Amino acid sequence: MLIEEARVEVVEYARRLVPDRLVVGTAGNISVRAGDLLAVTPSGLDYDKLTPELVCVCDLAGKQVDGPLKPTSEMPMHLAVYHHTEHTAVVHTHSTAATVVSTLVDELPPVHYVMAFFGGPVRVSPYATFGTQQLAENMLKALEGRTGCILGNHGTVTVADSLAKAYTLSQTLEWLCEVWLRAKSVGEPRLLPPEEIANVAARVVGYGQQPPEETS
Repeated sequence: MLIEEARVEVVEYARRLVPDRLVVGTAGNISVRAGDLLAVTPSGLDYDKLTPELVCVCDLAGKQVDGPLKPTSEMPMHLAVYHHTEHTAVVHTHSTAATVVSTLVDELPPVHYVMAFFGGPVRVSPYATFGTQQLAENMLKALEGRTGCILGNHGTVTVADSLAKAYTLSQTLEWLCEVWLRAKSVGEPRLLPPEEIANVAARVVGYGQQPPEETS
């Protein structure tokens, strides 16, 4: 099976999307790049029915080379990330709080320092119809210098050098949106200045650890 490890990983995280409340039904999609190929979720399939064999494999031109089902309609966004950045994983969600925020502002206000994990303020891209090249272009502009953005009246996109990191960023972005919405509902939130976000961004470079490998 072509790029089996990547397909297994796509299934692992795709099955978490609904329980983690990042999508409803079959909404959203994820992909992982493996060399000149990418493993991506198929269109319109319940995630609990997804298996590695059903994960689509496409080349960087978007041509499907393996898998019995059609890939997500949002392939233009995934391909745009792989063509124009060094990232190797994309997570696209329709999480509730972020989608609400996408209807209200052009940039998520900096209510918490974890915004620094995205490289700075998270932008909201202009609305464009799903599955279009225009949506992909709007997303790329919003992602400049960032690891995540909010799609206007749509959802979110997060990117990283691993699917684990991109998925965690999606969860973090949803949490940030919910914090701002809750604060805004009861008053005017205190916001952090740009220099503090930049300060934290410098401090979190390389943040995160892995357990030591076992030795025999």
